This record gives sequence, structure tokens and C-alpha cells, in this order.
Amino acid sequence: MHPVDALRLNFNPNQMAVLNAAMAFLMFSVALDIHLSDFRKVAQFPRSIFVGMVMQYLFFPLLTLGIIYVFHPPVSMAMGMILVSMCPSGNMTNFLVHFSKANTALSVTLNAIIILSATVITPAGFLFWSQWIPGSDELRKSFEVGFGDMALIIVELILAPLLLGMWLNSQFPGIVARIRPWAQRMALLIFFTILILALFGNGKNLVQYLGFAFTIVLVHNALGLSAGYGLGRLSRLPENDCRTLAFEAGVHNTALGLLLIFRFFNGLGGMALIAAWWGIWDLVTGMGLAAWWRRSAAGAAPAPAKFSE
Repeated sequence: MHPVDALRLNFNPNQMAVLNAAMAFLMFSVALDIHLSDFRKVAQFPRSIFVGMVMQYLFFPLLTLGIIYVFHPPVSMAMGMILVSMCPSGNMTNFLVHFSKANTALSVTLNAIIILSATVITPAGFLFWSQWIPGSDELRKSFEVGFGDMALIIVELILAPLLLGMWLNSQFPGIVARIRPWAQRMALLIFFTILILALFGNGKNLVQYLGFAFTIVLVHNALGLSAGYGLGRLSRLPENDCRTLAFEAGVHNTALGLLLIFRFFNGLGGMALIAAWWGIWDLVTGMGLAAWWRRSAAGAAPAPAKFSE
């Protein structure tokens, strides 16, 4: 077993309770951007929605396994890569697509579908794909992780806050419009403050693996962005849809991944390091790509969905 596979990021019960509350609040803030009407827009982009779902739940996990077989990372890091690949795209993708002048309506619709389906897809996908990681049997068996347990946590901390936020959005749109920016900023601040404190508390143990984590995340993220765009081009989708799918494939809600790591894998160091660095790096590359495409917007983008920066 590689040394990083034995490292743990330790949280006491009080910290874990605060982390859970922060995660629920973060998901609540995400829901403030989702409208019930967003789901009816599937009829506007049926082929793009289909390609996006195939990319998210089939092509990207297969690509992730390919990277694992080429780079042979420690098992815990490989498990972190698989978990990230099964995490839904976050509300940050809506902002990046909007900023890049791509297809915001497609992003909002696809994002809403993927987030709500995460209750089933994220735990089932992780349990399925992780069994193909070379040499992972011993480490996976050391954790008693079941589909039902993971799904229940996602319902409590993801689905329930999402449904509450969507209900408030439909019933009190004026109030939601005023609180949305502050709610999202506060949720991110709380979550990343806890994350940074945890990493600093275990920094001496993790710093020696940061270089490898940086490299593997750089490759994983770059191929995710490229694959999302490339699969759109192969499917002969409009340019703005291809750019949207790049963000949907290359930006992931690793906050969810970290919560599952702390809850079910005892803060397994390699997994947490990959998920934490992904959460930082995909925003760097996402903003860079969005700025690049903003300067070369592909014609007139479709009418933007309701969205608040």
C-alpha cells in the first residue's frame, strides 16, 4: 500500500456537523438559480442534452480509468479521480457558460438534470467504476460503503436543500433575487474555510504528494474540458453547445465529493487531496477558457436563461 493511501484528514464531530450544514447551505444556494421551467427546455436541445449526459456518466468515467491506467497513481488518488468524475457539475458552470457567451439555457437545463440525478448516479457510478481501479480491492473493502447509505446522505444534504431552494424560487422570486448572491458567496466562504483549516492541520503529511496531485488533476481536467468540446463537435452540435459541454465535463462539484470522502472514507488523504485540488484548479482553467472564448464568441448566443451573476 502506498503511504498516501494510509493518510487521513481528521474531523471531530463538531467540525463534521458544521461541514454538513455548510454543504446543505451550499446546495440550497445552488437551487436558487434553478427554475422548474428549466426542465421544460430539454425539448429545445434534445441532442445536446443527450450528448451531455453520455459525456458526464459514460465517456468521462471511461476517460478517467484510461488516465489511471496510464499514470498508475496511488489507489486512494485513483479513487478520488473516479469520485470526482461522478460528481455533478456545479452552479459555477452556469456562470462560466454565461460569461463565455456560450449556451446558458443549455447549461442551466443540463446542470439541473445532472444535479437532481446525482442522488442515484453519484453513489451507483462510484461503486461501479471504482471496482475497475487496479489494486483497489483491499482499500475498497476496508470501508463499508453501500449505495443506500450514500444515496441517503445525498438526499439529506443535496436533494432536500435543492428542492427547498427551488420551491422558494418559485414562490418568492423577489426575495430570492435579493438573497441569491449573498447566499452563494457565504456558502462557498464557509465551506472553503473549513477545507483550508483541515488541509493546514494535515499539511505536513500531504505536501509531499501535492506535486503529483497537481499533475494528475491538470491532465484529468484538461482532458475533461477537451473531451466535452470534442464529443460535441463529433456529434455535430452548434459551436456554442460544444463550448457549453466543455464546461459541463471539465468543472465538477467537488464539494460533494469531499463531503462523501469525510463521511464514508474517514478523510482518506489521497482522495481528499485530489478532490480539493480539483475544486481549485477547475475554476482556474474554467475562468481562463471562459475569458478566451468570450473574446471570440461564436456568433449570437441563444437567449440566456434566467441567471444571476
